[in-house]
Amino acid sequence: MLRRLALAALATTAAGATGLGPVPPLPLLSSHDVLTVTVSKSGHPKADGTFRLDCDGEAGGDHPAASHACARLDKLAKEGHDPFKPVDKDALCGQQYGGSVVARVTGDWRGRSVDARFSRANGCEIDRWEKLEPVLPRVRG
Repeated sequence: MLRRLALAALATTAAGATGLGPVPPLPLLSSHDVLTVTVSKSGHPKADGTFRLDCDGEAGGDHPAASHACARLDKLAKEGHDPFKPVDKDALCGQQYGGSVVARVTGDWRGRSVDARFSRANGCEIDRWEKLEPVLPRVRG
């Protein structure tokens, strides 16, 4: 990490000295990843509710699967996936219905604000939900 910081400082100094213009901000080296996950209409009393998921360092909060959920988010980030990105409006989605369960995830993740809604209304939404398990509970409609 120190090496990355040193290289970034050198690059910033070199860019300023050569007149190349402003250097874009460095990516966050650490962030405070705290999310609130609210699930309703799952048909499973233990799955419904509002849970806090703290993935800043050691997994914490009252999320029922905190360590697995944080590990899943970390894996998705390392693979370059944005698990909170909505389904593309032009996506062709299978006309499946996965039940009436809905979820909302809010908070901060990887240095950005999150406010994402999830459902199982069609094949694309079901896939999106299942990719985020166990952050979202495993439910089958």
